[in-house]
Formats: sequence, C-alpha cells, structure tokens
Amino acid sequence: MASAHPLRAELDALVKLAVPLAVAAGGQALMGVVDTAVVGRAGAIPLAGVGLGNALFMALSVFGMGVMHGLDPLVSQAVGAGDGTRARRLLWQGGWLALLLSAAIAVPAAIVPALLEPLGIEPAVAREAGAYLLWRLPGLPFFLLYFAGRAYLQAHGSARPMVIATVLANVANVPLDVLLVFGGAALPGWAGPLRAVPPLGAGGAAIATSLCALLQFGVLSAAARAVPLPGGRAPPRRLDLADQRAAAAVGLPIGLHMGAEVGIFALVGFLAGRLGALQLAAHQLALSIASLTFTVAIGFGNAGSVRVGWAVGGRDRPGARRAGLAAFGAGGAFMTCAALVFLLFPAAIARAMTDDPAIVAAAVPLLQVAAVFQISDGIQGVGAGVLRGAGQTGFTFAANMVGHWALGLPAAALLGFGLGWGVVGLWWGFVIGLSAVAAALLGRFLRISAREIVPLAERAAALPR
Repeated sequence: MASAHPLRAELDALVKLAVPLAVAAGGQALMGVVDTAVVGRAGAIPLAGVGLGNALFMALSVFGMGVMHGLDPLVSQAVGAGDGTRARRLLWQGGWLALLLSAAIAVPAAIVPALLEPLGIEPAVAREAGAYLLWRLPGLPFFLLYFAGRAYLQAHGSARPMVIATVLANVANVPLDVLLVFGGAALPGWAGPLRAVPPLGAGGAAIATSLCALLQFGVLSAAARAVPLPGGRAPPRRLDLADQRAAAAVGLPIGLHMGAEVGIFALVGFLAGRLGALQLAAHQLALSIASLTFTVAIGFGNAGSVRVGWAVGGRDRPGARRAGLAAFGAGGAFMTCAALVFLLFPAAIARAMTDDPAIVAAAVPLLQVAAVFQISDGIQGVGAGVLRGAGQTGFTFAANMVGHWALGLPAAALLGFGLGWGVVGLWWGFVIGLSAVAAALLGRFLRISAREIVPLAERAAALPR
C-alpha cells in the first residue's frame, strides 16, 4: 500500500500529540471553569471576586509561565538532535528557574490586594479578589514547576502524564471547591472535622486550586524521573548560569508576549469591574468559557512547537514548514466549530455556569462576540507555539504589543466607554487585537519557514563570548 501523503502523515502525528496536550491544557482551564461554576452559586460578589482575582494572578504569574515556555524549543530541539543528556540537564535548570521566578512574582502579588479599593473596585469585590489572590500564592512554585516537567515530557512525545495529572487535579478540585467555598456545616456527621471548615468564598476556590497544582507537579515529577537517560548517567543538578541565560534569552520574549496578552484581558476585566459587579461577573463567565476552547488551540500550538522543534533540531526544513502548517490548519478547524457553538447556543452555555438570570442575560452578548474572535484567537495561539518551536520568540512579543495594546485597547476604550457600549464594546476590542496578532504570526511563520531555520544551540555557539 502506498505511504500516506507527507502532509497527511504530519497531521496524523500532530493530532496524536496535540489531543492529549489539548486535554491537559483544557483540564487546566477546566479547573477555572469549575471555580467559576461553584462560586457562581454563591452570588455575583464572590463570582466577581474570583474573576478579578484570577485575572490578576494570571497577569502576574503569566510572565513566569512564559519564561518557563522558553524551555520548550530548547528541550525539543535537543531531543531532535539526539542529545538526551542536554534535555535532562535543561529539566533541572527549569526547576531552578521556576523557583527564582516564584520568588520574584510573589512580591508584587502580595501588594496588589491593598490597591484594589483605591483603584475603584467595590469594597466587597476587592475583599474577595484579594483573598483569592493571596491564597493562590502558595501554589505558585508548583504551578511554574509543572511547565518545566511539561516541556521535558512533551519533547519526548510523552503527553500521557499531563493528562493523568490533569484528570486527578480536576477530580480533586470539585469536592475541594465545594467544601472550601461553602464550608462543611451541611456535611453528614461521619465527615467529622470537615464539618468545622468555614465557608471561605473566593479564597476557598484559590486554596483548592493551589492544592491541585501541588498534585499535578507530583505526577509530572514522577513521570520525568522515569524517562531513561542516555548511558544511564544523570547530568549535574546544580544551577548553571549558561543554561539559565539560554532559557532566559528564549523565554523572556515569551513571558513579555504572554504578559502583554493576558495583561490586556486583565485590564479589560478591571475596566469591566468599574461598570459594576454584574458586568464583571458576566465578563468572567464568558471569559472562562472562551479560555476553555482556546486551550485546544494551545494544545495544537504546543504540539506544533514540539514537532517544529524536532524538525529544526534535525535540520529538516520541509518538515518544520509542514508541521507548522498542519498545526495552523487543525487549530483553525477546531476553533471554527467552537465559534458556531458559541453563536448558536450562548444562553444554554451561560445557564450551565450560573442560575442567576441577570448574569445569564449579561453574558449572552459576550459569548456572541467570543464567537467572532474564536478563529483569530486559535490562529494566534497556534502561531505562538510554532514560532516558539522555531526559536522565533521576539516577534510574538512585538506582534502582541502592537495588536493588543496599540490597536485593541484603544478600540475597546472607544467602544466600551466613548460610544457607551459597555462591556460588549470592551470585548469588540478583543476582536480587533486578536485578529491583528493572528495575521502577523501566520505571516511570520510563512516567511521564516521558506528557508532553513538555524537551531538555538547553534545560534548560541556562534555568539561572541
């Protein structure tokens, strides 16, 4: 039987890697959706607090998460070049990097809660958001360490541990959320000391998420140790400044790019909060659903990053281009389907998240706007991944700054406040910003993949010392 067409074979291989990575990424977002759904039963104030607190946590921690993503092309290109020892050494350097970043991020994260009321957030919402943010901090190191393990495992084509970790975390998150948000007073007598747990509202949801981050880290740590080492010899585990500089050189632009993207969403969340708790609650509900579908595109982007990295490490130019195009096509196809669901069933989606009719009514038009930006959101998510695999991380930062901050934010302010469209106008700013970034990243990949892409290790070796 004739062999499959190269693009078809690439797409099959991509999907086999992307599906578990998408499940893992989706599971991460699902915990946020569960937090929203559980806290949504507690009322608009706690829901708004979770929304704002989570947005602020992500705005601060996403920089660290982006820097950790700098390990992705380094590890995948090392595996593609057949250097398993360097890949394991980079895993240990990723652990050091996660701890250093956690210490740096914790300082501003501890200060932000005191600034919410002076910046115009309703006192009740500010208290809930502050509690959520502070209780997320203990889980921050494990949240970042997860990405070091993920980079190592996905570079070896091993995505199953991420799925297992995500499933276990979500199974644990539901009862933990219910217990810590509402308290244990309603539990039966056999629950013992759990009945004494007080209702913690938004803070309870944060504690549950932090505990789940610890669980996920434990699963990935065990899986990474099980990967065989070439020659059976472990590389040094001490801090290596050369490897830290290499990871930072790739990761800092990713961190800035992700910070620019998440920062704009956090800023819009803050602006929505100035419109009232109901508008902020609707914004959080719709954003949590849109973030869930986006994680599938992230899964395709991560898979594309790995496969492009393998091809670049192996000096396979046609393979790198093929891998990137397959990722763009698959991610765009899924997000088109998601757009149709958002457009046709917005009320049903909103009712699945809350039983408050006012929040449902406010969320429906936002979900309809989300349907419009699904495709561009998916393309830019995939584009960031495939460019990361090629080691092209600086451009994604520049594209996000122009798209979101120079175009999207002014449009959001004009439509939301200047023309009086409210939170719906703010969301149309998302459409403009995401569309601009998507076009830029797709165009960039088409240009760079038309010629051979030099591996990162060779670029570093060519620099003057």
